[in-house]
Order: sequence, then structure tokens, then C-alpha cells
Amino acid sequence: MITPSEATPERPEPDLSAVVGERRQLINLAYRLLGSLAEAEDAVQETYARWYAMSREQQEAIAAPGAWLTTVAGRICLDLLRSARVRRERYVGAWIPEPLPDRREWISGSTGGGTGQPVDPADRVTLDESVNMAFLVVLEAMTPAERVAFVLHDVFRYPFAEVAAIVGRTPAACRQLATSARRRIRAAQAPAAATAGQAALVRDFKEAWEAKDIEALVGLLDPAATMTADGGGMVGTVLHPVEGSENIAAYLIHIADKAPGLTLLERTVNGRPGLVAQHAGTTVTVAAFNLADGLITHIWAIRNPEKLRPWTDSGRN
Repeated sequence: MITPSEATPERPEPDLSAVVGERRQLINLAYRLLGSLAEAEDAVQETYARWYAMSREQQEAIAAPGAWLTTVAGRICLDLLRSARVRRERYVGAWIPEPLPDRREWISGSTGGGTGQPVDPADRVTLDESVNMAFLVVLEAMTPAERVAFVLHDVFRYPFAEVAAIVGRTPAACRQLATSARRRIRAAQAPAAATAGQAALVRDFKEAWEAKDIEALVGLLDPAATMTADGGGMVGTVLHPVEGSENIAAYLIHIADKAPGLTLLERTVNGRPGLVAQHAGTTVTVAAFNLADGLITHIWAIRNPEKLRPWTDSGRN
């Protein structure tokens, strides 16, 4: 890689700071498109690899490097989404998006660029309503083109003309894709619970689970609540959703009986109050919740160890 100090006045180096400065935006985009931080980082790494594979003349001919990077990253993500649909059909059990901890609890690792430097939390995903678990699960139900068009336009505010260049369809077609995606979102979304109210409900749920109080658990769950678990075939868990408050409560008590010494910690999961379960100091489950009318309507329990890497040793009392 050519550094700015190596550039000559006759052949000015493209603004590398602006190019590298796009990384956070690209990671944010790719995570929302793919639902996997590992895949998002791979997609962004591939995007930068394509940039640096070009000659300086080719780089200088690009008027807006940020737009170029976004277009390339979007196309890479679109291809990954298409192949992911096939891979996830073979996935053992339910596939749930990778859960993200709060920035303050993030464990440093290697950057997607392979530099080996500690990860700055600012390079990670901005936690807002577009990354809460319920939202990401709805995105998973969309076609790849719907998801890309919706996320680019409605979340990141790219005009449909630019979206069309990424998706490979006309602006009018992309507008229709985003409209269809919005209908899916509206149909699935419940009124958002206040963070404080959700935190209190999750705390009550935690205490009832610790006390093995099945009646209290049932009282905190919507009668039609659903619990979905993701073990990826790597750890034991239910392969199909558990439905109904009484069934979920009984299953949770069963887990508590099978794993004595399980420690439950209140943590932020994808920007909302959630729980982390640790056994012998190791994070074994991250649980995200959806609430409506003061009751828990859905629990997503992520147990696949590959999706829990950002949470390793991150639990702090």
C-alpha cells in the first residue's frame, strides 16, 4: 500500500484518509445486510482488497471513492445473501442473526483488514433500532434484493438511482422492492417498549428463572410467546421454536435443572436489554427479547459458539 508520504506532487495520491474513513459506514451497512459481523467484516475486507488491487490511475479516475466502496460492498453483500439462502437451508435448526454487545462490553480482536491491531469500538456497528433483533429477523425473511434496497434506502438514505446501480434493477423496481420490504416490517413490528420498561421486565424474567418460579415466568410471557434457539448443530438446543408461555417456562426450568451453576447477567443485546448466560465463566447463551403490552412475546437464544465470540469473557458483574 502506498502511504501519503510516498506520493509525489506530480501524481497526487488519492485521499487515503477518506477511503479508510468509510470503513465504519461499510461495516454498519454490511452487518445490517448480512446479519453476521464476521461476514460483514469479510465483505468489507474484500471491498478494500478490490480498491487496492486497482492501479493509482484507476483510483484517481473515481470521482467519489466512498460511493464506489459502497457500491462494491453492496454488490458483495447481495451475492453473499443469495448464497446464504442456500447455506441456511442446510443449517441445523433455526438461524438467528449474530448478537452484538454494547460497545462498553466489546472484546477487542483483529480488524477485518488483517492488520492485527486492536479493534476500536468506533469501527464497530452503531446500535440503533435498525439492529434490534426483531428488526434483523424480519430482514432475514426478505428476498436479497428487497433487503438490500430497503436497507440502503430506508436505513442509510441512499437515493433509488444509487440503489439501482447496486441491485442491478431500475430505480422504479428498487422503489417497489423497498415498498414490499416496508410492508413486511409494518406487519411484524409491535409498538416499541421503552428501554426502562424492557429492562425491568427482563430483570423480573431473570429473577424468576433463577428462582425456578414457573408461575412467575408464565406471568411474564405472552400466552402466545415463542422462543427460538440457534445452536448451529454445535451445541445442544431445541431445533424448533418452543411455543406458548407454559411450554417456554417449563423448558427454561428444565435448562436450569440441567445446568447447575448457570449465571445470568443483564446485558445490552443489539441495543436493547437482554440476558447473557454463563457457565463456569464462559458465555454459553445470549438472549434477546421482544416485548408488547408489558409481556415478552419472543425470545431469541443464540448458543452457536461461533456467534458468541464477541461475548467471550465479556460478562462483568
